[in-house]
Amino acid sequence: MFGLTLLGAVHTAFAIVALVAGYALILRNGRIDGQSAFGRAYLWCTVVTCLTAFGIFRHGGFNIAHVLAIVTLVALAIAVAAHRTRFLGGLSPYAETLGYSFTLFCHMIPGLNETFTRVPVGAPLFTGPDDPALQKVISVVFLLFLILMAVQAWRIRKGSASGRLPHPA
Repeated sequence: MFGLTLLGAVHTAFAIVALVAGYALILRNGRIDGQSAFGRAYLWCTVVTCLTAFGIFRHGGFNIAHVLAIVTLVALAIAVAAHRTRFLGGLSPYAETLGYSFTLFCHMIPGLNETFTRVPVGAPLFTGPDDPALQKVISVVFLLFLILMAVQAWRIRKGSASGRLPHPA
């Protein structure tokens, strides 16, 4: 279905679970919390999605999707470490929250490309990663994520200034 290999289908299934969990947390809490059940589902499904991406070469060899998988894994590691160790001091809540949100944006780039170069079947919306229409959509999604991250940073700052925890524990 949709020209997916078994690895592609597994990759896609984990990515969908990660996206649902990530967006559910954003809508419910305004942030992805790596400690909640949905947060752990987001974290581990994102890791599996990144790792399985390394075996997918639909567009030839190593490409931007593989680079995004590496960047996502690094951002996840920083977000988790910021929560567990507070190695960045007062910046740790920012690194954790904004790191998780950044990984959600990283999901969207190949997700939009891979979905809408296949759907609707027989008449996909985009021709490939270089399609100008896709680039415009990704630009809008990027702008929305910048706004989300600015709101998150503002909420952390506001919470810290009032003496409250910057986010639920």
